[in-house]
Amino acid sequence: MTGHPALAIDIGGTKLAAAIVHPDGRIAAHDRTATPSPPPERPKGGGESSPGGVGGRPPTMNRPPERPEGAEAIWSALVALVDKVFADAGAPSLAGVGVGCGGPMTWPAAEVSPINIPAWRGFPLRERLRARYPGLPVRVHNDAVCVAIGEHWRGAGQGHDNVLGMVVSTGVGGGLILGGHLIDGGTGNAGHIGHVIVDPDGPPCGCGGRGCLEAVARGPGLAAWAREQGWRGDEDDPTGADLAEDARAGHPVAAAAMRRAGRALGLAIASATHLCDLDVVTVGGGVSQAGDLLFTPLTETFNTHARMDFAQRVRIVPTALGQTSGLVGAAALVFRASRYWGPSDKQ
Repeated sequence: MTGHPALAIDIGGTKLAAAIVHPDGRIAAHDRTATPSPPPERPKGGGESSPGGVGGRPPTMNRPPERPEGAEAIWSALVALVDKVFADAGAPSLAGVGVGCGGPMTWPAAEVSPINIPAWRGFPLRERLRARYPGLPVRVHNDAVCVAIGEHWRGAGQGHDNVLGMVVSTGVGGGLILGGHLIDGGTGNAGHIGHVIVDPDGPPCGCGGRGCLEAVARGPGLAAWAREQGWRGDEDDPTGADLAEDARAGHPVAAAAMRRAGRALGLAIASATHLCDLDVVTVGGGVSQAGDLLFTPLTETFNTHARMDFAQRVRIVPTALGQTSGLVGAAALVFRASRYWGPSDKQ
C-alpha cells in the first residue's frame, strides 16, 4: 500500500457522493449531489418484466425501461462530482478507486442494476471507471456493504470481529463481517438483510417478494403506509424526514409508522444475530436519523425475540461515521483488500 489517497464513491437512489480518503481513513475532501432522475419511457403495449434471481445478470425489478440518455445523465453527474472533489483535494496521485453502489449487480464485474436507480440496468460501472483511471485498481461493492466495512474499519464496529452493518434509507441493505473479514457469499450479496421476511402478509417489495424488511422499513415505504392511514394525505410526496418530524411532535400515525419500522428492524436483527453470533450491529441511513423514535421499538422488539443467551450480548448502535461510512468503506476496498476484497482479480 502506498501513501497515496484513494478516490471513494458512494452511489445511492437519492444521492451521489465522492471523497478523497487517506490510507488511515481520514477524508481530505468530499462532496455530494442529488442522483438525477430522468423521466421514464413507458413500454408500448406490453407489461413490465418480472424479477429474477440475485445472482448472474440482475433482473429489471418491475421497472419500466429508461431512455439510454437517462443512464448517461447519471454517469455525467457522477463524473462532474468526482472531478470537483479531485480538484478540491489538489489533484493528488491516487492509490485506487473504491465504490459502493446500490444493488443488485454482477460481482465483481459490477454491471449494476440498482433497484432505486431505474435508469441503470446492467450499467458497466466498473468498466467505465477502469477506462477513466487506467492502471489503478477499481473495486466496486454494494453500498450497504461499504457502510459495514467503514464501520468495522474505523467506526462503531472497530475492534470487533463479527459485525452487521445496516443502511435504512431509500432502501434497506447490509453487509456482514465475520471472523474479521467481509463475507461476500456466492454472488457478492451476503448480508442483504433488507430482503429478510419480517411479515409474510406484508407489503409487496421491489424485489418481487412480499413482506421484506425493505418493503416495511424503507423511508418511502413508511411514508406511503402513513399516508394510507391518513397522515398528510392532502400533500404531494411527504418524506420520511417529514414523518420523523411529525412523530417527534406527537402525531399518532407518524409515531405508529416509526414503531412499525423499528419492530421490523428488531425482528430482522434478532434473526441475523441468532444466525451469525454477532458482536455489534450498526444502523445508519436517513431513516436511522430519527433516533429514539426508531431505536426504542427496535430494541424492545429485539429483546423480546433474541432469547438465546449468546444473542443478548450484541450491541445495536447508530453508525459512528454517519453519512461518510460508505465512503470510508469504499476506500477500504483499496487499502485493506486482504480483509475486505475477496476476488482473486485484485484490479
